[in-house]
Amino acid sequence: MSKDIITLLQTNSGSFSKGQRRIAQYIMEEYDKAAFMTAARLGQTVGVSESTVVRFAVSLGFDGYPSMQKSMQEMVLNRLTSVQRLEVASDRIGDQDIVSMVLQSDVDKLRRTDETLSRDDFRNAVDAIVAAKRVYILGVRSAAPLANFLGYYLRYLSDNVYIVTASGSSEMFEQIVGIEPEDAVVAFSFPRYSTTVVKGAKYCSSAGAVVIGLTDSQLSPLAQVCDHVLLAKSDMVSLVDSLVAPLSVVNALIVGVTARRTVELARRLDKLENIWSDYDVYEKRTDGV
Repeated sequence: MSKDIITLLQTNSGSFSKGQRRIAQYIMEEYDKAAFMTAARLGQTVGVSESTVVRFAVSLGFDGYPSMQKSMQEMVLNRLTSVQRLEVASDRIGDQDIVSMVLQSDVDKLRRTDETLSRDDFRNAVDAIVAAKRVYILGVRSAAPLANFLGYYLRYLSDNVYIVTASGSSEMFEQIVGIEPEDAVVAFSFPRYSTTVVKGAKYCSSAGAVVIGLTDSQLSPLAQVCDHVLLAKSDMVSLVDSLVAPLSVVNALIVGVTARRTVELARRLDKLENIWSDYDVYEKRTDGV
């Protein structure tokens, strides 16, 4: 059975040397980066030697650095349990200003997302959505708001947009059973990954539809079944994961699609504006306001 590296770091923290504390702190705060670093790169990043990193892995009970790295990669896939999130968050927050800490963390996620998101995959995703006969959007649990947000704006362009936020596999399959090769699918899944969305995306792919996955890692189960993968950082190492970067990518998708359908969008919006005015959908500004 693989070792739970977070528990090991917390249990042994009192015996760490200064260099080992730097390694442990980096793994706790940047484990999605550390999981894919060599021992030499990790040591260089935190300011210790490669041999120190290797000895650190052995001191935690691993056979060597590769075993510890495997444990970190499993953590990227499975993310932390709710209890572990609370424990890690408590350690990280301390006396810090929570607002500043969270905002700066979100800024960093936006920067990292900008650096890692494939522009080719993004362009292909926009092309697929624009060309699709129907667009299905899959997102459950905490990812459901992302699905609803994207669907809300895409429905300005087409009536053939279907938002699927069913949390159960049976209900989801009932809503996507009619999917065809001419359709496109946008699926959202972030740790801890929903099996419902992954199964739904896999079915859509088998039906011949173009599947676009918005997730946090190429190791994500969702990424394995998608034609185009849009990576967005979401980790907060707390009870909740930040959706700031994923939502920003969603915004970019909406802008990209609408830029390709400007004439059609203008026509529909003009009609909607008349309806909104006739039926008092929005509050009207009064004189002097």
